[in-house]
Amino acid sequence: MARAIAVLIGSPGSGKSTVGEALARRLDTDLLCTDTEIEKRAGKPVGDIFVEDGEDHFRVLEREIVAEGLRSWEGVIAVGGGAVLDERTRADLDAHHVVYLQVQFGEAAKRVGMDAARPLLSGNPRTKLRQLLNERLPIYEGLASVTVETTGYHPEEIVDEILPTLDNSGKAEK
Repeated sequence: MARAIAVLIGSPGSGKSTVGEALARRLDTDLLCTDTEIEKRAGKPVGDIFVEDGEDHFRVLEREIVAEGLRSWEGVIAVGGGAVLDERTRADLDAHHVVYLQVQFGEAAKRVGMDAARPLLSGNPRTKLRQLLNERLPIYEGLASVTVETTGYHPEEIVDEILPTLDNSGKAEK
């Protein structure tokens, strides 16, 4: 069974995709961004999946792609912020080096803005984001092998914090 080098989790706006790209580049490996993979398979953006097919359909696709990635991906994985709500995903993550990218509310709100591609933040994005953060924080913290603050840091600085948590081969220590 393959094992990902690191799995990045965190709220919307925490930098999972951006930091994931930088980490993968530094380790000379590939990034699996589960939201991007969902869009490829569905043939449409995440926002359209939510509107046209519903959140339940999105979560089924997300669960399948995350499970496949955790079974077979040998690079870096960035999972969507809500993937951790699935009980089976949380159990699967237990065998992996999970990096929780923590971000302060104000910074997350700035980063996500009024992004229509983030359907769970439609309506009042700041209120919805605060609700998501409050709901998911204990889950993120409970899954984390390591927590790295992203507020105010450049992606390369965040990667510098993650790298020492990996062993000399570039593989994660659990």
